[in-house]
Amino acid sequence: MKKTYFVVAGILVISVLAFFVFNTKEVSGMEAVYYKSISCGCCDVHSKYLSSKGFDIKINNLKDVSEIKENFNIPLGLQSCHTAVIEGYFVEGHIPMEAISKLLDEKPDIKGIAMPGMPEGSPGMPGIKRGDFVIYSVNHDGSYDEWMRI
Repeated sequence: MKKTYFVVAGILVISVLAFFVFNTKEVSGMEAVYYKSISCGCCDVHSKYLSSKGFDIKINNLKDVSEIKENFNIPLGLQSCHTAVIEGYFVEGHIPMEAISKLLDEKPDIKGIAMPGMPEGSPGMPGIKRGDFVIYSVNHDGSYDEWMRI
């Protein structure tokens, strides 16, 4: 009985590790440029999260982040505390690597992706995840659609 338990536990551990290894795009050396408020600490934590995934991080501390959001035409209802630019796409908010990998793998014809607000338990935010993280794609005309749930 104990042997069966260890075999099942081992298979489960290997499956989980394989999921994370094969479900993350190689981004070593790819640049992520952050635009954030000087005083925002959670943005720094999110940038460290992406750095741990292999991104080279460049941070631009701004007094007012609204101008960068206007430049990218990020809809008001989708805005968060920081905007990153990766491979020409904006990545708005505390978006998990799974969504960024999907964006970089698929290279859709959109301006970027956004996860509004600062959801608990998302990368860079304290707390426990409660429900799905809903990520939106923003089209070139400023319209947006639900893109994925994590």
